[in-house]
Amino acid sequence: MTTRPGTGIRWRIGSLLALGVFVNYIDRIALSVASPQLQAEYGLTSIQLGWLFSGFFWIYAFVQIPSGLLADRFGVRATMRASTILWTLSSGLTALAGSFPGFLAARMLLGLAEAPAYPAGTKATGYWFPRSERGTATALFDASARFANVVGVPLVAVVAVHLGWRWSFVMTACLSLAYALVFFTTYRDPSAHPHLTQEEYRYIRDGGAAAEGTPSAGSGWASLPYLLRQKKIWGIILGFAAYGYFFTLFLTWMPNYLVRQFHVSMMQSAGYAMLPWVVATAGELLVGGWLIDALCRKGYDETRTRKIMLLLGFVLGLAMIGAIFTSSLDWAIFWISISLGGLSSAAPVIWSLPSLVAPRGVGGTVTGIANFANNGFGIVATVLTGYLVSLTGSFGAAFVCASVMLLGGCAAIAILLKSFTPVEEPPALHTAGQFTAMLPEDPLQL
Repeated sequence: MTTRPGTGIRWRIGSLLALGVFVNYIDRIALSVASPQLQAEYGLTSIQLGWLFSGFFWIYAFVQIPSGLLADRFGVRATMRASTILWTLSSGLTALAGSFPGFLAARMLLGLAEAPAYPAGTKATGYWFPRSERGTATALFDASARFANVVGVPLVAVVAVHLGWRWSFVMTACLSLAYALVFFTTYRDPSAHPHLTQEEYRYIRDGGAAAEGTPSAGSGWASLPYLLRQKKIWGIILGFAAYGYFFTLFLTWMPNYLVRQFHVSMMQSAGYAMLPWVVATAGELLVGGWLIDALCRKGYDETRTRKIMLLLGFVLGLAMIGAIFTSSLDWAIFWISISLGGLSSAAPVIWSLPSLVAPRGVGGTVTGIANFANNGFGIVATVLTGYLVSLTGSFGAAFVCASVMLLGGCAAIAILLKSFTPVEEPPALHTAGQFTAMLPEDPLQL
């Protein structure tokens, strides 16, 4: 048995990846928090606001698969360097937008820029962490999305209230630039990292980390038909669709829900909205990360443990229904906190699935497919919620729709994901028009 190093470079890399997600999500939630000011300034209806929320996700979702292919073709380092440059630029353009169409276009550009973050980050997590630490590493990576709401919601609210909504996006542009500089100077894959010891490298490799190097024979666009014929991949796709619908609903609409439903101020809504995300962050790190890894290290069956925790988290997500039947703000926050905390405890499992199940070399592609479903249904959530709120005058119908999605996701995972072992590698494919064959060897040698 390989000795477990007490400290290591891998956790510094894990923290770097988590920081990227943190900055990404502050970029995203800035619009959600500032939406009451934007709605008042532009006279937007709930339907228009829903479309504005979805602007980011339209582009983000539809370039997930190409982003995964790019990460597999060019590697994490080159892909993320290009991404961080572009998302810094697009964050600045958001602050300069002078009309509703301009603002929508800037948000769509931000979606394009940030699309590689999860495929590349999940791929890097697979490279840097053995299976016995994958839950904690993924929890650290994904919990940053929740923690961004804890810190970002009140921070953006303070800036927007005192300086105006445009300065909120100036702030996110500065954070993006700072992260770009840090990533440029510090990230390397394990085989190329100058400070990684041989002891830690052996521990990572022998513990079942994803193999670096050339993708398996059937890779690129030509691998998609093979992957889409696998039941496990469809279990991941449908699970991500349910997860994305639910998570995006609260990510985009919760501040507006609190202002509209309970008639609180923008600053008060930011304070209340922060509480469920605190619970979500704790649930993800303690249950989805540390507890699952601890149980697996003690000898509990890996697939059974992860699957039970995943399904339990989805079931706890149904607690959001309680918010429909209360007129108390405190009780609404309680039920939403249970719901987000439960689903977040399942998040490290669902985000680790692409790196656990993907054939060699195509972890980015599988993550791109899954994140396409995640964000595609996030688009549906943002737009459909706007229509439902406009038609009914409340968020009850929107919460029911999210609950139905969670039940569907539970069924898909239970039936289609029998184990979390890798899918067999696809047969050799020799397609002349393959997407990756048309690309240069290295687009960004920096």
